[in-house]
Amino acid sequence: MMSHKLPELPYSYDALAPYIDAATMEIHHTKHHQGYVNKLNAALEEAKLEDADLENLFGKISKLSSGIRNNGGGHYNHSLFWTILTPNGSDLPEGKLSSAIEKTFGSLEEFKTAFSNAAATRFGSGWAWLIVDEEGNLKVTSTPNQDNPLMDTTLDNGTPILGLDVWEHAYYLNYQNKRPEYIDAFWNVVNWKEVEKRYSAIV
Repeated sequence: MMSHKLPELPYSYDALAPYIDAATMEIHHTKHHQGYVNKLNAALEEAKLEDADLENLFGKISKLSSGIRNNGGGHYNHSLFWTILTPNGSDLPEGKLSSAIEKTFGSLEEFKTAFSNAAATRFGSGWAWLIVDEEGNLKVTSTPNQDNPLMDTTLDNGTPILGLDVWEHAYYLNYQNKRPEYIDAFWNVVNWKEVEKRYSAIV
């Protein structure tokens, strides 16, 4: 029987300050993400799907319980999110990813504008994403709640390589209702090497 576990962070809770504060990181990781893991394991056990691959389940998530959809998405999305954050986030994208961003969006700044707009205009809770679609093209999209672009419930399907959590629990302690300020701060802690690695594994 396979059970999902909370991944350890590759940095300390205070490592992303002042852009993301230590209290937010600790609560986000140990309370919110751990909650998704606990509820996902319970939902999979109830459905007798403990040994199923999570990404495969996303392809038919519309036929499964809301418990698997919400908590499976919550676990997957946060597991990705932690890896694309870094205390040393000032590096710019390089190599194939940099070329693809310029080709698709015109420039890195234009990409950031498109991504930030997707994050800012996502009504309520959800995520903004940079994905690689089925044709290998980059695309910016967003999803509600804990959905993601691997799920059969979304219009823009693809593999996410960069994601931003815009649930209020991700920023409210430090930014209150100022989501745009949180989005701007996010660019200071993006781990472009990890995003490039994810992109190179697909194309």
